[in-house]
Amino acid sequence: MLAICHIFSHPRSLQNIFNTLIDSFIDNKVGITENFLSVALAAQLKENLYGLYQDKLLLSAGTGNETIVSHDQLVRSDKIYWLDRKHDNIHENSFFDLMDSFVSYLNSTCYTGITGYEFHYTLYEEGSFYKKHLDQFKNNDSRQYSMIIYLNANWKENDGGELCIHHQDSLQKISPDNGKSVFFKSSELIHEVLMTHKPRLSITGWLKIN
Repeated sequence: MLAICHIFSHPRSLQNIFNTLIDSFIDNKVGITENFLSVALAAQLKENLYGLYQDKLLLSAGTGNETIVSHDQLVRSDKIYWLDRKHDNIHENSFFDLMDSFVSYLNSTCYTGITGYEFHYTLYEEGSFYKKHLDQFKNNDSRQYSMIIYLNANWKENDGGELCIHHQDSLQKISPDNGKSVFFKSSELIHEVLMTHKPRLSITGWLKIN
């Protein structure tokens, strides 16, 4: 659990968004905030993702890490593409700048000691899903916090594709609405992505301690 946070100077609009994410995490183990991404940046990243998809550059996702990896379409059926500043994409770099601001704020206010992160585009085609799982590897505990940022405008309830968090005594379903961010401890909460009935886009990643 995060330590009690202390006030830290930051541009107020971002500070409010970051605080909402952190405070809701402290309250319920799942941080949620709307408008983590601006409408413009979400649209630009969505366009990037669709371009990569059309160029067949997205790969089927597996479970595990580079040491132990498995590809099982009965467990997860999404497609991914890793983000990297080396791509020198202006919109991806804007996303990384935002994440740098969030990590700096998180470390300065809550003493989390995060030293890095990794993110990928994620696309669930119609009929895709990801069964129940934890985000921290058994042979590597560097992932500390999971983050998902959604790129789906005008998402409706019957579109499916909710993130379903398995709390000890309840289920929490979160709609993948455009610009929304979700934040939780990678080692603590079992979760799944329910079957989606239309393409579902996001950026998914982890804040890490090396």
